[in-house]
Amino acid sequence: MEPTDQNQGAPQPAAQDAATKAAAAQFSEFSKDGKRNDSTNNKDLDLILDIPVTISLEVGRTSISIKNLLQLNQGSVVELDRSAGEPLDVLVNGTLIAHAEVVVVNEKFGIRLTDVVSATERLENIQ
Repeated sequence: MEPTDQNQGAPQPAAQDAATKAAAAQFSEFSKDGKRNDSTNNKDLDLILDIPVTISLEVGRTSISIKNLLQLNQGSVVELDRSAGEPLDVLVNGTLIAHAEVVVVNEKFGIRLTDVVSATERLENIQ
């Protein structure tokens, strides 16, 4: 058997050459309200405007045992934790962003936002 090099595949330090230079990062200034003071804010936003997101509505929730889950069939009724007439939760990619009521638009279901969750409330829900 030939001896193996134990350092094979291990990262090697980068060679220091005269052509390699490091520069300090330049950051945009922010105002007191947290918004950027330069025009790059709009350019950055333009990069993400066409990214699709999923909007879903949550009518309510409940917990049931696997035994009861397996007994569900057509016509079964599952009681949820929310009363009839209460606003629905509007979720974007699983994050609560608003509350809404159901409406009918051109014979299809739609929603009317009744309350938009503030950024502060959204952050609290994450934690």
